[in-house]
Amino acid sequence: MNNKFVIIHGHFYQPPRENAWLDQIEIQESAAPHHDWNERISKECYAPNGVSRILNSDGKIVDIVNNYARMSFNFGPTLLTWLEQHEPKVYQQILEADRLSLELFDGHGSAIAQVYNHIIMPLASRADKETQVRWGIYDFEKRFQRKPEGMWLAETAVDTETLEVLAENDIAFTILAPNQAKRYRKLGSQKWQDGIDSTQPYICKLPSGKKITLFFYDGDKSQGVAFKGYLNDGNFFANQLLEAFNEKEEQPKLVNIATDGESYGHHHKNGDMALAYCVRHIEENSDATITNYSQYMRLVKPEYEVEIHEASSWSCAHGVERWRSNCGCETGGQVGWNQEWRVGLRNAIDWLRNAFDKQFEEVISAYHSHPWELRNHFIEVIQNRNESNIDAFVKKHIKQKLTEEQTTEIIRMLEMEKNSLFMQTSCGWFFNELSGIETVQILQYANRGIQLAEDVRDVDFEAGFLERLAQAKSNLKEHGTGADIYKKFVKPKRLSLTQVGMHYAVSTLFEEDAKKVTVLNYDCESTKSWHKKAGPYILSVGATEVRSRVTRSYKKFYFAILYLGNHHLIGSTTNKLTEAEFDSIVAQIGPSFNAGNIAECIDIIKWNFQDRSFSFFNLFKDQQLELLESLTDYYEGLAMDSYDSIYEKSYSMLNVMLAEGHNIPPMLQRNLENIFQFKLEEILNHETKKFSLGRLQRYADEVKKWKVKLNKERIVYNANAFINFQIEGYQVYENKLKWAERAIRFLNILHGIEVYPNINVMQDFVFRLTKENHLEEDVRNKMLMLAELINLKLPENKIASES
Repeated sequence: MNNKFVIIHGHFYQPPRENAWLDQIEIQESAAPHHDWNERISKECYAPNGVSRILNSDGKIVDIVNNYARMSFNFGPTLLTWLEQHEPKVYQQILEADRLSLELFDGHGSAIAQVYNHIIMPLASRADKETQVRWGIYDFEKRFQRKPEGMWLAETAVDTETLEVLAENDIAFTILAPNQAKRYRKLGSQKWQDGIDSTQPYICKLPSGKKITLFFYDGDKSQGVAFKGYLNDGNFFANQLLEAFNEKEEQPKLVNIATDGESYGHHHKNGDMALAYCVRHIEENSDATITNYSQYMRLVKPEYEVEIHEASSWSCAHGVERWRSNCGCETGGQVGWNQEWRVGLRNAIDWLRNAFDKQFEEVISAYHSHPWELRNHFIEVIQNRNESNIDAFVKKHIKQKLTEEQTTEIIRMLEMEKNSLFMQTSCGWFFNELSGIETVQILQYANRGIQLAEDVRDVDFEAGFLERLAQAKSNLKEHGTGADIYKKFVKPKRLSLTQVGMHYAVSTLFEEDAKKVTVLNYDCESTKSWHKKAGPYILSVGATEVRSRVTRSYKKFYFAILYLGNHHLIGSTTNKLTEAEFDSIVAQIGPSFNAGNIAECIDIIKWNFQDRSFSFFNLFKDQQLELLESLTDYYEGLAMDSYDSIYEKSYSMLNVMLAEGHNIPPMLQRNLENIFQFKLEEILNHETKKFSLGRLQRYADEVKKWKVKLNKERIVYNANAFINFQIEGYQVYENKLKWAERAIRFLNILHGIEVYPNINVMQDFVFRLTKENHLEEDVRNKMLMLAELINLKLPENKIASES
């Protein structure tokens, strides 16, 4: 048996970024041109690792591989939920990689589970530890269709109680940092040695009598991936791993590294390719064996036992102080900053958790004899929130007959507990400033939990929470304390059923047939509606029923909204009207609107709908953006009409100036730039359906002629989306020859104006197309031309006429 083994582990994770009420990520401007950071990192890392390129010495792609299949990996369950919904192809590549790894590694999959939402386990209660593990296992089994053998701990933070919980739930192993080992010894020996030898697996004997296997990664080589340039060169990466082996190993020896998965493409551009080359190099040019932890456990039995340092982690030299004190661990910041705020934040969150837990036990004990066991099963609902599944969950776990109000009460308490766990997500303490987006995010989960608690009992948790948050002071004077940040950035986000109805009301302005609409986690249905448009003004009045898909809570109310153009709108709601009163209001406001008496319409709205008023500034960020984009599209169109007119009228004169060598006036030069920028973006935007190679060529020629400076980032973004759209719809091109000819011309036109889109999707498509199909000679020749253009060496394949 080969005694040299290599394991590369990637921990793929992003913190939950979803709005606590909507379960959707709102637009994050810092991730532009992408909608949010999950989308951006998926494009830079998660997607490329599913179709990673291996290059030859000429820089040509000779193979495209799924990196996940040959590495050990874990994905955060909350991240997988997002990928499943928003990047289904990437999600399927991850699942497929685990299926392939079962074949590669004797039935042992490379995917391992993760504690559910990345809380620091040594700082969690026993009940929270158990829920994190149970939810993580359930999520893993649903996705990968098998039981997990290992589990990743957030920040590898560990204590003995955490290991007990893993062992109780049949988790066979976890991975830790070398500094987390206190001492080790040969099984049966009395002599302990300090530290650890990361080339061996270890048994950790637990107080309960149970055992768990621990792997300690190679710290230096893991740091090499993160910070020392290993991913600049796949060959160098491989040699750095292989240098740890002697020429003739007599005993089994393991070189294993553990790294943030985002290193492979997000933190280090093309890091996925370095990883792919490294693995291929080890497989083909060494006598070491690429494996995963599960297979290695079957091949090599531990000969040593280990004791751990209690409450330790991989990213804090002081144990787990990074998540509760100003220990000095940080990611950089301005001179004079400190992290004393972590103390106040931890105290506030722990206090609120305990308050939630006490209320949860008191309320749920009336329905279930083991409230925490019920919470452990709630993952069955979190993964599938449709009404029939919630009914099935309640029927399965609650034996007594319930009213609708009682069902809502139970679900609210369980949702409160989910938010209790989410507000403990590690990222809230990891960085340098209390007002950072990660900390604001966990405060949002706290706010949602408080709201749910208040919906069930007459309690005021917010006052005690704010009192403790006030002890956490921001490094930025303008932000004050944690209490100030909560009031400024979190409290305004709190959503009620009425506010959801307000957003539904806005949607009725531009969708005349909006009788039944889903607003993210809410179902809205109009029972009465009156809609009228007059010039730039729109009036919508209606009765709406709103139901939460999460808690089953329900509300009916009446609304009136008046759109005055641009971003100006006036809206109000009430639930105090009868149907007859509502009909009477419509009878009043209709004639006023038809007569153009807008002032009277506003008076009628304010007088009759007094519960809650709203404007543009109360909308969700994405709904704001949707409205603004419709307006900017309109004004851009007006601007382009003006630019076009100037362009057409001045073109002949500008040609003369160009031919005679005269300088074109800067304003007219900018007009040309605006025209060509807009036209190229429009042509490449597949949603406008204005694409033609002829138009693309025409404007590309104009760009070169006038030496126009383009905003290439926006054009590349559109070109990337266009390529993806074309490949997804490839079936419409039954003629492979024509498709290849168009692809060649398309890329040559863009390259001619120095626009270089991301061709990964095209490379993967062409590689698979030529690998899986016997092609006619003329088609293959054209594919060879395309392959040359996209740096791809086609796999050997017989020509159809010869087969």
